[in-house]
Amino acid sequence: MEKIKERLQSLRAEADNAVARAEEAEAKNKKYEQILLEKEQEITSLQHKISVLDGDLEKAEGKLADLKAAQEDGEQSKTANEGLQRKIQLLEEELDAADKNLKEAMDKLRQVDVKAEHFERQVTRLEQERDQWEKKYEEAQEKYRESKRELDELVATMEGL
Repeated sequence: MEKIKERLQSLRAEADNAVARAEEAEAKNKKYEQILLEKEQEITSLQHKISVLDGDLEKAEGKLADLKAAQEDGEQSKTANEGLQRKIQLLEEELDAADKNLKEAMDKLRQVDVKAEHFERQVTRLEQERDQWEKKYEEAQEKYRESKRELDELVATMEGL
């Protein structure tokens, strides 16, 4: 009888431990899902920034082409020519800055993408781990119910004596 009680207590402890581990795994899973959502939002933000920078780059290239065409027409005075050259230089600097920003944004996007893939793998692994814990918990519950049924039968048999 004592062994049955000890076994029953052991099964209860196992079940409680399994429940605690399952809850911990679910908490980790929620945390990683939140991190993944934040990274996805960061990706969206960076993609928007890239599209804005692409638009700025196209505008700058258009302005540069216009100014170069105006320079080639060359019917203006030396002062106007110098002003246009300064504008071209500024636009080229803007273009270089936009190219640099675009490259940095692309690098960040790649890094975020790699991190997102890493977190997705972690989420998948944690979900599998959670599923295993849930299965163990269900098995422990089944063992508990079986032990309880056996104990009830034993008690009924002993009362019959």
